[in-house]
Amino acid sequence: MTLPAVERARAFPIRGWARRPLPGLGLVAGLITLLMISPLIFVVLQAYHSGWPAAHRLLGRPLMATLLWHTLSLAVVVTLITALVGFGAAWLVERTDLPGKRWWTVVLTMPLAVPEFVHGYCWVSLFPSVHGFWGAVLIESALYPLVFLPVAAVLRRGDGSAEEVARSLGHGPIATMWRVTLPLTRPALAGGALLVSLYLLGEYGAFAMVRFTTFATAIYTQYATAFDTASASMLTLVLIGLALLVVTAEARVGRRGRIVTTGTTGRPCPPIALGWATIPAFFGLLSVTAITLGVPIFALGYWLVRGNSSTLPPASIWAQTMTTVGYALTAAVTATVAAIPVALYAWRRDTRLARGIERAAYLTRALPGIAVALAVVYFGIRYAQPLYQQPPMLVAGYVVLFFPLALTAVRASLAQVPPGVEEVARSLGTRWWAVLGRVTLPLIAPGLGAAFAMVALTSTTELTATLLLRPTGTQTLATQFWVYTSGLAWGAAAPYAVVMTALSIPAVLMVATRTLRTAEEGAR
Repeated sequence: MTLPAVERARAFPIRGWARRPLPGLGLVAGLITLLMISPLIFVVLQAYHSGWPAAHRLLGRPLMATLLWHTLSLAVVVTLITALVGFGAAWLVERTDLPGKRWWTVVLTMPLAVPEFVHGYCWVSLFPSVHGFWGAVLIESALYPLVFLPVAAVLRRGDGSAEEVARSLGHGPIATMWRVTLPLTRPALAGGALLVSLYLLGEYGAFAMVRFTTFATAIYTQYATAFDTASASMLTLVLIGLALLVVTAEARVGRRGRIVTTGTTGRPCPPIALGWATIPAFFGLLSVTAITLGVPIFALGYWLVRGNSSTLPPASIWAQTMTTVGYALTAAVTATVAAIPVALYAWRRDTRLARGIERAAYLTRALPGIAVALAVVYFGIRYAQPLYQQPPMLVAGYVVLFFPLALTAVRASLAQVPPGVEEVARSLGTRWWAVLGRVTLPLIAPGLGAAFAMVALTSTTELTATLLLRPTGTQTLATQFWVYTSGLAWGAAAPYAVVMTALSIPAVLMVATRTLRTAEEGAR
């Protein structure tokens, strides 16, 4: 398609016939979304069929109050710590003259490459006294990059004129940060805090490592030891309720304090001279990095050098790696292909139904891995017995868990497609399937690649659902690592932790590089 044709397409609105969805696209998108939210439907139905007397007995136990207190108190404390550390680190890197900003951006993001259950393994293997509530707080504080990245991105792209005006009126750096910068970044700060809270609600491995009981660990125990699906479903329903409560709170907080700037481009804010505070700021960030990244690196290196400490049968790390990569790639292909119809339908049709289908597909983000695994196991036992404990079950669990990641990437890529391009192709007599294959899909290829990469890399470190859904006799990197750590075989578990971390590094580097590239494009 020539450039003049594209320009002519941009000059005219898209006709109704060109914006109509492809034949049967709405039905396909609806069916895919229904499959993705089926775990949520399963949890609700299981809890309903259990009856009110069973629910009253379970909810009336003293254990329920303990689980609620543990889960909520941990979520509140860790979210506050990660918000404070993430915002403070972003402000130092983006609003001051701290040396090595590009280096700090990458280093402060790298803790995301280490799975949380590996963080727990590193701390517990070196310091056995790390356990309970404060041990969980220490380990989960490594989630601060989920706050640091969105806040840093906003500060780099944002217009610094408001902060500059505040300084010209006599406000110091701290007063300007509190009165201007914090409200400016509040939506990003609230969004990052939401991700941290949702992650904490569904985390199992790290809390089991430090022997701290939450709803996620109790759900796993109810199923894995007692095989009590009804009680596990009721606990999961409570956990989903907490997740929805967190999402609602984030929506209210994120809407407050927005600063609207005028103009088409943001003006960079002059950096604040730290002066004598440069050394404390430098050592503060260095301490954060040492706790969240230095300890895992040291622990992994220590146990690799010390060697195998296991009395359990040896396993082939190469075989586990190939198994993990095979499952991850299959899930990535499936999730990416499944996301295309849903994203296309939401993009082509601006209706309540289309928006409802798209939003419903994101509901699994609030489900812990254990809830998805329970739903898949129940379906396999009742309706697909030949597939029970077979590879398709594990792939299905991965697809449901990480489908929102694929949908987000594909939907964002479709938003960048120039308006009217498809109309021009259709006006030349090209059929809809040819337009899709020759025009639309090539234009969104970067988004498809990003969706594939995110799902594949996330699947390699998934633990909770894998423990329940893996075929009999099959071990992935995460499950084999869990087998060795459960037997306190720290040295034998180290190679598996190293490989999982190495597989996650490219995704983290991609995120950090994208943040830097956004800053450079905004400056230009």
